[in-house]
Amino acid sequence: MTQQGAVLQGYNNELVKCIEDLCMQKEELNKQIQQAEEEKNKLQHEIQVLSEQLECVCEHLAQKVASRNELDKILAETEAAYMKILDSSRTLLNVLKKEVGSLKHSPDLKTN
Repeated sequence: MTQQGAVLQGYNNELVKCIEDLCMQKEELNKQIQQAEEEKNKLQHEIQVLSEQLECVCEHLAQKVASRNELDKILAETEAAYMKILDSSRTLLNVLKKEVGSLKHSPDLKTN
């Protein structure tokens, strides 16, 4: 019977060692989980900060694009108006040249 008690004691010692090993594994796993949760929280905070920065950049970009579009519109209108001025100036110049040309051929202005 003492031999059976010794065997039982051996099993008990192995069981206690296995339980201790499992407890150590659990503690190590808990540390890894805690580290992973801290990393996750850090990354989530960084994502939030970057999202806010992205939103700000997008707002500024939209404002700049709107300003550029307004400038494009003003520039197009100004160029169109300038082209009308050039066309009117050319027409005026042609009319003036014709008038001056017809005055040169007029007998009243000839001084010979």
